[in-house]
Amino acid sequence: VRDEEPNLARLLESLLQQEPPFEVLIVDAQSRDRTFAIASEFAERYPGIFFAWQRFGSRGQGRNSAAARARGEGLAFIDGDCIADSAWLSRIRQGLGRSAVVAGRTVPVGSSAFGELDRVELYQAGSDVSYPSCNLGYRTDLFRRIGGFDARFVTAEDIDLNLRAVRTGAQILYDPKAIVFHRVRPTVLRFLYQAFWNGYGRKQLTEKHGTLWGHYRVRRLLRNQHSVLAIFRMAAALVGYMTRVATGGDRRLDRTTPAP
Repeated sequence: VRDEEPNLARLLESLLQQEPPFEVLIVDAQSRDRTFAIASEFAERYPGIFFAWQRFGSRGQGRNSAAARARGEGLAFIDGDCIADSAWLSRIRQGLGRSAVVAGRTVPVGSSAFGELDRVELYQAGSDVSYPSCNLGYRTDLFRRIGGFDARFVTAEDIDLNLRAVRTGAQILYDPKAIVFHRVRPTVLRFLYQAFWNGYGRKQLTEKHGTLWGHYRVRRLLRNQHSVLAIFRMAAALVGYMTRVATGGDRRLDRTTPAP
């Protein structure tokens, strides 16, 4: 988490309502607001909440840090600006009994205009690998065996993780009853900023995995780009993609995943 003062307490309160047993691990990426203080207060009050501070780093690096401390057989990832439905963890746990990877339904809250835009899906071996890590479960042994998140990614580290999991033969089980409520970007500027970095991350994916255009369902993608916001999102993502093309240089990703 980083700078999640307005949201973190509500997230943690929702996690405390989940079906036990569980532990909550929080990693703060050098927040500039009261995120650190809020996380510390919850960790002191509730023995099942563990808090670790780290220097500023990528989202993948932070999640790897938490996963390394986890003691359970399953990992459930969620973001600082989310709220978990009371049955969320129970559904993730049930799903991991049937599949090595479980993705839940992420319900946008906030501006309806932003929330109505579909995710840009990417497929590998018939599985949608674009499910985001704000609502994602992994068996711990698989997560560690494939090397966890690749911390070099600015964004799209969750897609990279899912791609590598499916390529080992794992199946991604989608459970629409594993619900997480996710706050969408509150302004057009922040929305386009996120789209820019999503495009940047998609280019990082092609550097590591090769050309992926054949893994998109292009007709469906184009069919969903008719609104003004969708067109602006596509344009911002393209700028991000081309920015990575122009500036990647020696930082282009090879096909290995560094150890977490």
